[in-house]
Amino acid sequence: MVTATGSTIVICLAACAVLIVCEYRGWKRGKVLLKILASTAFLALALQLDATASVYGQLILVGLGLGWVGDVLLLSQKSRLFLLGLASFLLAHVAYAMAFASLPIASTALAVAFAVMSCLGIAVIAWLWSYLKAFHRAAVMAYVTAIIAMCALAIAISAASGTWQLAAAAVMFAISGIAVARNRFVAPGASNKLWGLPLYYVAQIILASSVSGVQASAG
Repeated sequence: MVTATGSTIVICLAACAVLIVCEYRGWKRGKVLLKILASTAFLALALQLDATASVYGQLILVGLGLGWVGDVLLLSQKSRLFLLGLASFLLAHVAYAMAFASLPIASTALAVAFAVMSCLGIAVIAWLWSYLKAFHRAAVMAYVTAIIAMCALAIAISAASGTWQLAAAAVMFAISGIAVARNRFVAPGASNKLWGLPLYYVAQIILASSVSGVQASAG
C-alpha cells in the first residue's frame, strides 16, 4: 500500500523525469508546469511529515520554501531574476545550515569537512571566474560560501549520528548548483539538466524526509 508521503515522493520524481524531457524538447510551458509541480511536491512532503513540530523541521521548511521561490525565479532567463533566484537559494542554504547547527555535531569532522569543502569551493570559483560578469562574481562567491557551510555542517552531523543521508543530500544539492552554474555561465544546454535536476530533487526529498527522523529522535 502506497502511503500519502510515498505518493508525494513519486509525484516529485515523476515530475522531475518529465521535466527533463521538456528541457530536451524545448517545451517551455511544460517546463514551467512540471518544475512548479516537482518543487511543490517536496514542500508538501515536509508539511505531510509535520515539519512545523520542531525547530529543525521549521528551518528545513523555510529552506524548502526558499528553494521553491528560487526554482520559480530561475525559470526566467533575465539576469535580474536569476540573481534574485540565486539570493533565494543562498538563503535556503543558510536556513539548512541553521537547521543542521541545531543537531549534535562532531567537531573534528566539522573542521575537516569545512577545510575540504573550502578547497572544492575555491576550485569551483576559479573555474567559473572568467565566465562571470563583475556583478555576478560577488553573488556567486556568497553562494558558494553558503554551500560550503551547509555541506560541512551536514557532514559533521552525519559523522556524529553515523547515518549519512544528510551529508549525501547536502553534497547532491551542491553538485546540482554546479549544473545550474554551468548551464548559465559556461555551456548552456539540456544536458546540464539531465544530471542537475535529479540530484536537486532527490536532495530536497531527503531533506524534507529528515524532519520526521528528528522528531522521532526527540521523542
